[in-house]
Amino acid sequence: MSRTTADADPSLPDTWEELVTTALLGTDRRTPAGAAPGPRAPLALLDAAALATVRRRAGLRPAPAAPRPERAPEDPRPPLPPAAARRLAMLLADRPGTPGGGRRGAAPDLMELLPQWLAAANARGFAAPPAALPALLDAARGRTDLRPAALRFAGPRALWLARLNPDWRFALRSTGGGPSAPGPHDKDGIRRLWREGLFAERVALLAALRSREPAAARDLLSATWATERAEDRLMFLDSLRTRLSPDDEPFLEQALADRSRNVRATAAELLSSLPGSALAERMAVRAGACVAVDHTGDVPTIAVEAPHECDAGMERDGVVAKAPAGRGERSWWLGQLVEAAPLDSWPRRLGGRTPEEIVALPVADDWQAELHAAWCRAAVRQRNAAWSRALLGEPSAPEAGGPGAVSLAERAQLLGTLEAGERARWVAGFIETHGLSEAFQLLGVCAVPWAAPVGRAVVDALNIARDAGSYPWSFSGVMGLAERCLDPSESGRLDALLAIPDEPENASPGAGGYWSEAFQRLVTTLRLRAAMLTELTPPSP
Repeated sequence: MSRTTADADPSLPDTWEELVTTALLGTDRRTPAGAAPGPRAPLALLDAAALATVRRRAGLRPAPAAPRPERAPEDPRPPLPPAAARRLAMLLADRPGTPGGGRRGAAPDLMELLPQWLAAANARGFAAPPAALPALLDAARGRTDLRPAALRFAGPRALWLARLNPDWRFALRSTGGGPSAPGPHDKDGIRRLWREGLFAERVALLAALRSREPAAARDLLSATWATERAEDRLMFLDSLRTRLSPDDEPFLEQALADRSRNVRATAAELLSSLPGSALAERMAVRAGACVAVDHTGDVPTIAVEAPHECDAGMERDGVVAKAPAGRGERSWWLGQLVEAAPLDSWPRRLGGRTPEEIVALPVADDWQAELHAAWCRAAVRQRNAAWSRALLGEPSAPEAGGPGAVSLAERAQLLGTLEAGERARWVAGFIETHGLSEAFQLLGVCAVPWAAPVGRAVVDALNIARDAGSYPWSFSGVMGLAERCLDPSESGRLDALLAIPDEPENASPGAGGYWSEAFQRLVTTLRLRAAMLTELTPPSP
């Protein structure tokens, strides 16, 4: 190992910086040292830079060798089967195609298959090949969605490499695996890193500790809570979403008095996710005073009397007093109260009715949209499947908006609270009634690979669109999802769609050929996914 002349001559770094500054300002404003102003000043600057460059590169002096890096840790997991290792190298070498809705050809997009490959490899407990680690870290650096699975697969050697290459330092931040990262049983090391570590290291440490020891993570946070910055308190508090339980209620109640409004709002949201918390009960009382069943008319009707003020108690419990532009204050306050109230409190407050019966009741004075939207948010926050089911309604209903959800995004969130099989059946029914044009967001919440009802509904809808003679580019998003999410066993059902169909009289020119190409790519991708899974499955002894 050697060192440059710049290390031996302290004047050189200053000289180089001076030359750079002169070049940025221009020789008209700043003349290089030792040169006369005028037309030759730029030449003098270039000559000085050339000389300094040679000195920086060529001037060497012997120096003690740097210590060798520690040996990379062993990865005890079994190695990948050879075919799977070759497949990984192929996936990592692929480059995403040109974005846009143009013609993609029949070749599959290999980079989009990498997340599935990583998930399957992690599920089977394989170790990453050492030679693939640099490419794997580069891929994770460029795509944050890959990082959790990629770093899990890369294992301890990836952290060893990340300490040697600044480009991969994200791996240390993402896993809390910095040079001083303590082990799970090193209590003193955990406390020391929590007190002295960088912010990213502390966030990673708290998240990792919360996932395995929720109480210990809460105690660690509580010990320094009063001295943390407001923006840091907000990030740390968000980590309590993991394994949230009634044991967290005393700490969250204290956070309701925090000087930061955002911290107070997050604490209130977490407490309202605990239906048995004191805050949830306070919200239930407030919301119950605003919503009741009126029996004076021909049919029972929900009557709404929104709050007339936002008092100090409401603000302490997380109600934001100032309404956004375009929203009325009273409806804004009502929505927050209903959203935070436990959904299980409504049947006893509204005559013992079920969620379906409550949602079916008419609502007086145009309050239905506000009330149902708040119940939607509450169902998502509290993960209440019964209320989600009631608010979604039947997938075959003529109105695609549903009885409670006012947008497809809300419907997708409600579906996320249902069991995977029920979710798939509902989405399949929706596609059969309303087609694919409104189903893209709903398909995104279905478990992968898609259950048979969803797969059949998607393929049938694509076939209908093909027979209608439109271009497949209108369905490129759904087709891309199908390539990644359709069960590989469905590839056999698609063989009949590979031929170029007879084009209807009013069909778009050449649409049949484009559809044939799109289905060819889909079949090729499904068979490739099937081969990937086979390669990752060791033969039975």
